[in-house]
Amino acid sequence: MTSLPEDQPPLFGEDDRDTAVQRVQQAYAEGHISHEEMNERLHRALTATTHGELVPVLASLPAEKAGTTATIAAAGGRIKRRGEWRVPRTLKVASAFGKVHLDLSRAVFEHPVVDMELELGTGRARITVPRDAIVDLDGLNTGWKDTLYEPPERSRPGGPRIRISGTMGFGRLKIRHARRS
Repeated sequence: MTSLPEDQPPLFGEDDRDTAVQRVQQAYAEGHISHEEMNERLHRALTATTHGELVPVLASLPAEKAGTTATIAAAGGRIKRRGEWRVPRTLKVASAFGKVHLDLSRAVFEHPVVDMELELGTGRARITVPRDAIVDLDGLNTGWKDTLYEPPERSRPGGPRIRISGTMGFGRLKIRHARRS
């Protein structure tokens, strides 16, 4: 019986698979690969079980666009974003003591999936998402208070998927859907 090599690539999560699928679809949309090649790469990405199996899927694709990660941070005071602003692929929000208010209802989403990483201490946070957004809170750890979020009874397809992860200290996170599109 042979043992597995110690440098065996680790299994990966759905986030990694989603990112690979998005990169393949983006490469097709930009004309870098043919329809047949896109289908083959998507099949391989969806059936992959290790990072090593994703390497050939992503080989020769253009690199992800710069500016796909942004950080908003404040030790104290308020963090506030509203109106029309571009939401990066990954948004990191860090605040030790202040309040956070992110209004994404009129924001411009360039990516179908947005990862928002929260590192919040004692302040409360309020996030307004687009009416048709899908919110995923599986990666969020709340310390003191529960998150206030009630998903809509009926959601319309086509909205962005917002995956919120990170940690909340003593503050409370409130998420609501915008009333208007």
